[in-house]
Amino acid sequence: MTHRLSIGIVTALLLSVAPAWANQGVSKSEITLGTIQDLSGPLAGYGKQARNGMQLRIDEINEQGGIHGRKLVLKVEDSGYDPKRAVLAAQKLVNQDKIFLMAGHIGTAGNVASFPVQFDKNVINFMPLTAAREMYEPTHRLKYAMLSTYYDQMHTVLPRMVKEKNAKKVCAIYQDDEFGLEVLRGAEAAMKDMGSALVEKTSFKRGATDFSSQVARMKSAGCDLVVLGTIIRETIGTIAEARKSSFNPVFLGSVAAYTDLIHKLGGKAMDGLYATMTAQAPYLDDATQGLRFWANKYKTKFNEDPGVFSAYGYMILDLFVQGAQKAGPNLSTDSFVKAMDSLSTQPDLFGGPALSFSATKRLGNATSRLSQIQDGRWKPVSDYIKP
Repeated sequence: MTHRLSIGIVTALLLSVAPAWANQGVSKSEITLGTIQDLSGPLAGYGKQARNGMQLRIDEINEQGGIHGRKLVLKVEDSGYDPKRAVLAAQKLVNQDKIFLMAGHIGTAGNVASFPVQFDKNVINFMPLTAAREMYEPTHRLKYAMLSTYYDQMHTVLPRMVKEKNAKKVCAIYQDDEFGLEVLRGAEAAMKDMGSALVEKTSFKRGATDFSSQVARMKSAGCDLVVLGTIIRETIGTIAEARKSSFNPVFLGSVAAYTDLIHKLGGKAMDGLYATMTAQAPYLDDATQGLRFWANKYKTKFNEDPGVFSAYGYMILDLFVQGAQKAGPNLSTDSFVKAMDSLSTQPDLFGGPALSFSATKRLGNATSRLSQIQDGRWKPVSDYIKP
């Protein structure tokens, strides 16, 4: 009995003197972060850019001595844009790698599927690379998001486009999953507000490569404005098929289609495409000196031009740095949440708006603007618009 009592006392003493930083993913010298990207599937172009953008910011911080003396470590897993693989990746990062938080996980379905794995272990889902409402609704202690939603983007921008283009027949092509449906719902809500409805809508499965039947339906219906719930190759494939069949409506995509990969891979046929966006695509010859310096720094490090997802990755890690610095030396999930819930930022390097968060406001920004591909590059054509 005495022996057991002694063990109990010793254990209690050890717990009482445990370091203040004793929290998953936080040691005396390191903070371990995780991210799930598509590095091998249809969004690999986005995933690699996001990973590189995160790593660039991490390297900068580590060169400066880290955050309160702790260096940042990034663990990266590949989901292939498959929700089932995303869950397995989340399990590895959370349970084996013991990450402090999940940063910039790409894809709506993968995020939603991984929430239970993370939340069960008190791991924050931080600034995912999807603009679905589920990333901050319902309000959850472990959810933070920064991208205005697909729903709000379409709901806000589509009425303007219909009026500006005098569109009579508005239609939609969308990916048949949580992402595409959010774009569709926003478009349907906008049309309803205008006392109208979509003339035609058609979907495709994730991973599809042939869009001839979808385009044929749009052409047959006489659509003059087509909302695109598409990402990279679906956007390119749809527009290329339309041009081939001499079908030239106004195409309007969401922030998911706002990438330099569209015009780099799709060529001249992509000119005229509109898309909603928040951060501006960085070009090496950008007129803004700070952005030009950043873009060239990125290319020097990774031997490739940056894209908007490079910017997103960098922004996400910068937001983490701001929150962690504010949380102080005794970093924990509780101290980080407290710091984030009073965080306000300045407009970012990439032309994005200031962000702010609170215990009841977990979406940092609800505004978006419109951009168009003109002469092979994206050019903003509106100011930021509130939903």
